[in-house]
This record gives sequence, C-alpha cells and structure tokens, in this order.
Amino acid sequence: MKREEGSTITFKLHKENVSELKEIMDTVYQALVEKGYEEPIDQIVGYILSEDPTYITSHNRARALISKVDRDELLRQLLITYLNK
Repeated sequence: MKREEGSTITFKLHKENVSELKEIMDTVYQALVEKGYEEPIDQIVGYILSEDPTYITSHNRARALISKVDRDELLRQLLITYLNK
C-alpha cells in the first residue's frame, strides 16, 4: 500500500452485532469463573493479545465461541465502552 509521508491510515471494521458479542464474552467469562480461574479477565486479555485459544477453557464451548469473535471488533467495543462513546 502506497501512502504519502505523514498521512494517517484509515482503519475500518466490520461491525458485529454488539448484543451477540456481549453474550459470547459473558459466556466465556462465566465458563472461566466456573472452571476456577482466579483472574478470568487476564485469561481473556491473553487470548486477545496472542489469539492463542489455550488461554480459554473449552468448558461450555467457551473456546469455540471466542474463536468466532473478531478481535478487532472486540477491541473497538471495549474502547467504546471504556471511553463512554
């Protein structure tokens, strides 16, 4: 991709259904809690950063569900929520 020096690249995402994304993340979080992980959020962060599915338990199909999530869209939704936008 060619671009001018100093120009900004525009990044566009395919916007997933937010309610479906929330439902998946709630299910994944709950599965991690049920399996006894002390820090379920840390497991999810590990997955987001690495895309290594072994951070997520297969309990209640959590690993299969999170694999369906577009990580870019997940990060987008997290930022929207965090920044209240």
